[in-house]
Amino acid sequence: MDRNRKVTIIGGGPAGLTAAIYAARANLTPLVIEGYQPGGQLTITTEVDNFPGFPEGITGPDLIDQMHQQAERFKTEFHNGEVQNADLSQRPFRLTIDGEEFTTETLIIATGATARWLGLESEKKLMGYGVSACATCDGFFFTDREVIVIGGGDTAMEEAIFLTRFASKVTVVHRRDELRASKMMQKLAFANDKIEFKWDSTVADILGTQEGGGVTGVILENTKNGSREEFKCDGVFMGIGHTPNTAVFRDQLKMDENGYLVKAEPGTSRMEVQGVFAAGDVADTRYRQAITAAGSGCQAAIDAERFLEEQA
Repeated sequence: MDRNRKVTIIGGGPAGLTAAIYAARANLTPLVIEGYQPGGQLTITTEVDNFPGFPEGITGPDLIDQMHQQAERFKTEFHNGEVQNADLSQRPFRLTIDGEEFTTETLIIATGATARWLGLESEKKLMGYGVSACATCDGFFFTDREVIVIGGGDTAMEEAIFLTRFASKVTVVHRRDELRASKMMQKLAFANDKIEFKWDSTVADILGTQEGGGVTGVILENTKNGSREEFKCDGVFMGIGHTPNTAVFRDQLKMDENGYLVKAEPGTSRMEVQGVFAAGDVADTRYRQAITAAGSGCQAAIDAERFLEEQA
């Protein structure tokens, strides 16, 4: 495998794979560093009904697999491994991947963002079976059903308000007795008749089985007296935020206070470091959808291609 590249893409989700398809079709022979769990958040999504071109829907893993095959068709090369170090001080950029050094003229960062979870074993087992971190993706599946949203910030309020379009009742579970969300988001949530609140509470366990149809309820634990109660619901949505996968680029690229990459030019994928481009959830604090990630992957590949032409 050639370790000196014109285009290297870090990330094997919809943003990275779309960037690969476009870069490969431009005869740039991109290298995609997939990590050890390729596919990003789509790999834990059972049904995707909002990605254009699949009228009957498609599972997240199948969608990633088809995008992967399409990128391979145009001679994209793939490497499984983690980037331990990235030196962006000069071009070509240097990447250390599992102890091996790679160089690249341009770099597309599509490392995504990881939803924050509770860390429960039941949460893992029921992921995609009533447990979700994306109301926009999965809200439709809970039409006329009762769900809970965990969290007290803007993310949780946005998820809860969106879910009221489908669910018959949304209960916000928050560990304190007041919200951290902005005043406007609080006002909207409190004014919504479908939203109720469980204060001073955390989810100690999630009940249900895959075979039994998914989530049937949760065990709530009171943060003040430690008492527990069973609370029936059909779905559990995490509203405790996301963590962008940008640690390896800290102190080299501009980021916001939460670690999301900040682009140098709005409407493009360009970063302040010339030759570095960002795509997908790693720089998206607002939409976080597979289709928007794919679109930004296209932008990044075109921006990288034009940058290389300018340098020629």
